[in-house]
Amino acid sequence: MNPVLEVNNLGIDFGGLTAVNNLNMEVYQHEIVGLIGPNGAGKTTVFNMLTKVYEPSRGNILLNGQDIDKMNTVEVNKAGVARTFQNIRLFADLSVIDNVKSGMNNLYPYSVFDTLLHTKNRNENEKKINEKAEELLKIFNLYDAKDIEASSLPYGAQRRLEIARALATDPKLLLLDEPAAGMNPQETEELMNTIRFVRDQFDIAILLIEHDMSLVMNICERIYVLNYGMLLAKGSPDEIKNDERVIKAYLGD
Repeated sequence: MNPVLEVNNLGIDFGGLTAVNNLNMEVYQHEIVGLIGPNGAGKTTVFNMLTKVYEPSRGNILLNGQDIDKMNTVEVNKAGVARTFQNIRLFADLSVIDNVKSGMNNLYPYSVFDTLLHTKNRNENEKKINEKAEELLKIFNLYDAKDIEASSLPYGAQRRLEIARALATDPKLLLLDEPAAGMNPQETEELMNTIRFVRDQFDIAILLIEHDMSLVMNICERIYVLNYGMLLAKGSPDEIKNDERVIKAYLGD
């Protein structure tokens, strides 16, 4: 089975500083994989390279075997990579359903001409967008809040909405950047169930950055550990928990 994501010798420099170097990583369909490490280890920098926010200095990234080197951020998203952010980035003044619909512009395009004249193409695509958005909101228990402003949602619900919006793009790979940040234990438990549900319901690969070790160890099949921009260890949760290098560098004794 070929990986959904394959990273080969990936690295990036900022001026004279090497932020990430010689990273090799694979994520397969239906997997939940963790990317962990101390603050400043380069985790979010990796996500920014995977989504082409940053251009790698070396190495390559393959998505379902296709090199994304020539793609920009929008093209990477169209090719099947969606992400959430450590700091929630919703359209706070838009309704819950409009936030989800905003993720579907590339899936059901229509022209300004279609919009002005309310053509059949525009009306049919608007219907598809609305139906899909409502379906996602039902899945994430947000349907009853569909018409309120996103900023009015509780914190945990905003996290679910951000994931729903990412899934609206029909990704093959979902990148979650510290999804449990700011959550209490009950919200974190609900988030774990949501992530598993998303993996199973949408049959996609998930790569997540997370500092909550309980979440990581309970939900990930495999884990990569970064330290100072380099791969320190990789393996199952049990292997990582018992790796002396990881314990010394990150997890603590």
